[in-house]
Amino acid sequence: RPSPGPSALTAHPDPPAAPDMTHAQPEHIHLNHAGASLMPPSVVAEILAHLEWEAKLGGYEAHDHRIGRIEEAYRAVEALIGAPEGTVAFQENATVAFAQALSAIPFREGDLILTTRNDYVSNQIMFLSLQERFGIRVERAPDRPEGGVDADALIELVHRRRPRLVSMSHIPTSSGLVQEVGPVAEACRERGIPFLLDACQSIGQMPVDVGEIPCTFLAATARKFLRGPRGSGFLYIDQEALDAGLTPLFPDLRGADWIDEDLVQPAPDARRFENWEFAWALVLGTGEAARIALETGLETIREGAWGRAARLRELLASIPGARVLDRGETLGAIVTVEFEAARARDLVPALRASGVHSSWVHRSSALFDYEEKGVEEALRLSPHHITTDEELATAVERIGEVLGRLRGSGTG
Repeated sequence: RPSPGPSALTAHPDPPAAPDMTHAQPEHIHLNHAGASLMPPSVVAEILAHLEWEAKLGGYEAHDHRIGRIEEAYRAVEALIGAPEGTVAFQENATVAFAQALSAIPFREGDLILTTRNDYVSNQIMFLSLQERFGIRVERAPDRPEGGVDADALIELVHRRRPRLVSMSHIPTSSGLVQEVGPVAEACRERGIPFLLDACQSIGQMPVDVGEIPCTFLAATARKFLRGPRGSGFLYIDQEALDAGLTPLFPDLRGADWIDEDLVQPAPDARRFENWEFAWALVLGTGEAARIALETGLETIREGAWGRAARLRELLASIPGARVLDRGETLGAIVTVEFEAARARDLVPALRASGVHSSWVHRSSALFDYEEKGVEEALRLSPHHITTDEELATAVERIGEVLGRLRGSGTG
């Protein structure tokens, strides 16, 4: 069938915005924004609109028809982190983005990766894989007594050890800790050492500006505090790194051109880190989520989310047998807690049945942190700026009720 012309396109306008479901079900209290947040209606509408075009035109044709809107998504994400045009590549998720960045570093046997004791588990697994296969060494900087990496000690290690790469998680998945990354990034920039920032939990929760945190790479996801869709993320690559010719280990035809029998030429901008096949509907949803965050204001979001988390810690501490686990000079919107009466893994489904959405973290995802705290697992509760004080009070009340039932049944 021939492709529809302009008249056919205009005959099929974008579908109306999805209804506002953010608080349409008051019996459900969402405290799992660190896992997957609640998408705003306009994000849902953006995704559905593109899927409608794909159904009417075909995937390739829909992409071409909405290329202007897709370019706007790039600009929105760049604006979100203060990045210059052409320095953001869309990815499937933060882990893929992190792996793409890691693959661009020209490691040699004996090279050192310097990181922290509060790094994300998938990142640590990748480092250990490099260690096993290629003889890369991994060293973790010490923590401060109050929690979180000792930035001064880490900077001293950067100066003394000259690592091939420094990598930090801005906010770990296992606690509310917000690590001090700016001075470390500055020290790496001064010494010409690549700095890879995992901003998976900080993007959308707080201001993150690559001008103030001069990282070489920044990996992030859309589904968490940014309130975008699952299956979408992005990678920022510093312009100096692009100009220096850093490329992923396994580019495809979107990221490079095959220009001679034994010669490829990378794309001139960050898209050299992208793959050909994309869920463009999710990319558009990510762009819309970034626009909403910018319109709301990242400082406003941070104040609201962190304030709700601080209040939640106070409420949880009043429950008999509760131990709030978060430590650090600066605490964000992730709250972790252990209860004497029940295991976290048992609490999550019980709380979901009562209308409270949460998650739990096992020791294997926070090996150093949880060993030091002496816990096997923890309940993770993550409010956002859209969470209300009433929801927090109701959630804690339901947690108490669930604990009572589990205690009575002998589960725990």
